[in-house]
Amino acid sequence: MDERVILGAACVAEGAEWLAAKDTRMAEAYALTGALPLRLKPEGFGELLSAIVSQQVSVASAGAIWARLVAVGCDAPETVERMSQDDLRALGLSRQKAAYAKALAEARIDYEALRAAPSEDVIKTLVAVKGIGAWTAEIYAMFSLGRADVFASGDLALQEAARVLYGLERRPKEREMRAMAAQWAPWRAVAARLLWAYYKDIKDREGIR
Repeated sequence: MDERVILGAACVAEGAEWLAAKDTRMAEAYALTGALPLRLKPEGFGELLSAIVSQQVSVASAGAIWARLVAVGCDAPETVERMSQDDLRALGLSRQKAAYAKALAEARIDYEALRAAPSEDVIKTLVAVKGIGAWTAEIYAMFSLGRADVFASGDLALQEAARVLYGLERRPKEREMRAMAAQWAPWRAVAARLLWAYYKDIKDREGIR
């Protein structure tokens, strides 16, 4: 794999400074937000399940549900495999997300192999699992694997932040957001961090957990 990997705060700062030098709107956002969060997370089953939990719910709700899952050991695939979907629903998962949790546990993904795979292959492998869409796969590549040039174009907070920052009449749709993000390569994952930080400042709430 020959891709830039974000290893620490210095990498994020390098990317943010590159974006600010290239794009005046990004420079404005960076001046407002200041230093960006690193947001790196562990690899593995738990992080993917956490991302599934976060789908289409508020950051606060996702955090509360995830805390209940962790408390009973559901951050390990073996535990989830042993539990019924009703058990998982009792912890706060919807019927659909309980099914997704079971599918993820049973997929037996080789997480070590993902670490060495190109981002495109990582995303392809993950979206093959029921319940893992592009957003979840991209978030995993960005935060658990530290890929510097992955962007979650379907993320509503990123879309809204871009709408405000660039003075757009409406929030860009996923395809439009993907095209817009192309200008931020090879630091698209840092552009995402900057837009999430900008979203937090303008909306006074977190856009991602």
